[in-house]
Amino acid sequence: MFKFSNIIISFVIIFCFVIKANASYVLIPMDESQKNHLKAYGITYWMLQNGMEVQWLLNYRGGSFLVVNHKEIQDECTIRGVTIEVIADGQAGNILAEISTPEVNMDVVKLEKAPKIAVYAPPNKLPWDDAVMLVLTYAEIPYEIVYDEEIIRGDLSKYDWLHLHHEDFTGQYGKFWGAYQNTQWYKDDVARNEENAKKFGFTKVSELKLFVGKTIKQYVNNGGFLFAMCSATDSYDIALAAEGTDICDSPFDGDPMDANAQQKLDYERTFAFKDFTISKNPYEYEFSNIDVSSTRKVAKEDDYFTLFDFSAKWDPVPSMLCQNHENMIKGFMGQTTAFNKDVIKSSVLIMGENKSANEARYIHGELGKGTWTFYGGHDPEDFQHFVYDPATNLDLHPNSPGYRLILNNVLFPAAKKKKLKT
Repeated sequence: MFKFSNIIISFVIIFCFVIKANASYVLIPMDESQKNHLKAYGITYWMLQNGMEVQWLLNYRGGSFLVVNHKEIQDECTIRGVTIEVIADGQAGNILAEISTPEVNMDVVKLEKAPKIAVYAPPNKLPWDDAVMLVLTYAEIPYEIVYDEEIIRGDLSKYDWLHLHHEDFTGQYGKFWGAYQNTQWYKDDVARNEENAKKFGFTKVSELKLFVGKTIKQYVNNGGFLFAMCSATDSYDIALAAEGTDICDSPFDGDPMDANAQQKLDYERTFAFKDFTISKNPYEYEFSNIDVSSTRKVAKEDDYFTLFDFSAKWDPVPSMLCQNHENMIKGFMGQTTAFNKDVIKSSVLIMGENKSANEARYIHGELGKGTWTFYGGHDPEDFQHFVYDPATNLDLHPNSPGYRLILNNVLFPAAKKKKLKT
């Protein structure tokens, strides 16, 4: 009986060794060979949802993903049109050995848990679209919409990652008054916001938005990941700096703005910007000189920004956020197109810039236990998106490097936290 047991144990050991020797991996390449970069992020999120540990290969073939092979992965990639390569255990080992070589600018980050995603957006359909919601839907990454009520009642703690829709946190309704004050959607938006402010005990919309902005700031300080695009970037910082000061003229809140509003701004309260000058003209479609939309002189054919090349082994966070198959990204406009580098705090990390125009497009920073990322422009595949324009069809842009930057941020919270300490 003893000998028979030994034989059984030996057989099991040999069997396990053979299984391991024949193990295979799925490599999801993220270089030019990938048919659909955007849906590849959705596949990665799906694998995390299903309890699989994914390795993000920073700077290896555009930031590829590696996971132990399962037939379900192959089937799902086929359904979604995502390119994969099934490789043997030895090939995977060679790739990881190459990446670990000190001389190469590559590294491996383990993704462990699918982050819970929230988008701060109004419940009503406004006459413009949001690039983040478009790409999350296209990539099949689930998200939930939250707005003022959810934030006031403390729901932010449920989420790992928060995106700010094209919101105006200053209470000036996007500075649309000059052009759209007589349209029904603008009137409805004003009425809804005023009713919302009254519902929660605020006398002005600007006070409600400041409270929401400060709550979001605390969310980041407690460890949340914040991502914002277009006007949700500069209007957010302006609102924080203007706490206790009326910067809204009478068309927005019924009384004049503080005559000394500019002098009363407190830049210590902001995430990214300092020493900026606010716009006092209610007819001007601009919040401040943080944005360069009205002053930049960059022709459409010359409008590109360059991603910085960070050290994957020493700077894993910006390396993750900049993973791409291209490092020259087509520019695209928005109410906030790009950030004037002269008013960016020295502590802010610039990850993408148009150096000749003195503008930053993609910036990042830390606050307490959390991080934030601001991305200039409205839609990475629509150079100039106007009110009432149709939404971008991402079936036509499955390999968009501009949209990839958004999805890098979505996966960022899934990374093993110890690896992110630098």
